[in-house]
Amino acid sequence: MAIEPDDSSVALATRLGAVATLCELVSNRPLSTSLYEVVLRNNAAALTGVPGNDVMLRFVDEHGRPVRRRYSVRELNDANDTFTLYLTVDHEGPGTAWVKSANPGDLVDVIGPRGKIPLDPDAAWHLFVGDASGFAAFFRMAESIALPGRATFIVEIDAADDALTAPFDERLEVSAVFVDRRGRSPSDPSGLLNGLAAHELPPGPGHAYLFGEFHVMRTIQSALLDRGMTPGTISHKAFWRAGQSNAENGEPDREP
Repeated sequence: MAIEPDDSSVALATRLGAVATLCELVSNRPLSTSLYEVVLRNNAAALTGVPGNDVMLRFVDEHGRPVRRRYSVRELNDANDTFTLYLTVDHEGPGTAWVKSANPGDLVDVIGPRGKIPLDPDAAWHLFVGDASGFAAFFRMAESIALPGRATFIVEIDAADDALTAPFDERLEVSAVFVDRRGRSPSDPSGLLNGLAAHELPPGPGHAYLFGEFHVMRTIQSALLDRGMTPGTISHKAFWRAGQSNAENGEPDREP
């Protein structure tokens, strides 16, 4: 592409040790009630990193101010130089406004790769817990598990069609529990706690990946520690925080 990304994106990417690229929107379509699938083209391999990584997109908010939001990478297609993201649209925000109005051919500033939670190669089993915002990372990470392997998903959803699945290799033993939120507050951990309580942790060394709402992920982390897992075998990241917009850097406030 001849057009360059915004100077602020280039400066930020340099500071982060990442890549700034202007990407073309190939397609955007509703995937479920809460999610849109977005396919972007250009410099895909450099931007997407390893399974578990995310990218940062630059939008303009309702006041005309530039803001950035982070989205986990679902899939990389080297042959087409494209990558796929899942964007949550169950809230008002600049990402939601953009994805619902954007058209193929539109350009967007992207910085990547971002994130510090890769798949644990030494784990005999992998447990993925969170909400719909974690699907892209969960699926891409699970697809990279050495075979034969084992992956369990416990995901809270707001609508029946949010219960997404993926075509995994038959040598990967997969189980999934979808927890209906049933109108509970997004910061209420009780649904995922019940789903987790019904799951027996397999024997051997395992690793848990917790991606979702700030308060809920903290509570799930504590529950897993109480069940005998150690801090080193639990990776958790708050993707969002109930009642608050993410900061301009795309991350939720981390203060209690």
